Amino acid sequence: MSTVPSGSAMELFAEFRFEAAHQLPHVPPTHMCARMHGHSYTVRLTIAGRVDPHAGWVMDYALIADAFEPLRAQLDHYCLNDIPGLENPTSEHLAIWIWDRMCPAVPALRSVEVREMLHMGCVYRGPHSIV
Repeated sequence: MSTVPSGSAMELFAEFRFEAAHQLPHVPPTHMCARMHGHSYTVRLTIAGRVDPHAGWVMDYALIADAFEPLRAQLDHYCLNDIPGLENPTSEHLAIWIWDRMCPAVPALRSVEVREMLHMGCVYRGPHSIV
């Protein structure tokens, strides 16, 4: 049986889904995203830290789910444009919005990935990340 060396650096992730509608107010009127439409969003939260030698994990997945649940409930089956701070609800703005609300509850948060479709999305690594 292999074991994770005590104190090993590790990343873990948790994914969540929600359905929501939006339209993008700053695109040309002829752009398809100018019209109201919906997505099945996937959000992937990545947490980094050291493996606790006693628990054997970086963080309990249940704590991540508990921290995200109020946000998921606020977003699921709503029009994102109606949510304060998401008046221009691009994937990029949604990732930042989630980051700003998750960081106080999960300080080890390293990235927020938002996918509007299976093969399209963005990753935000916080305000101090270098692109």
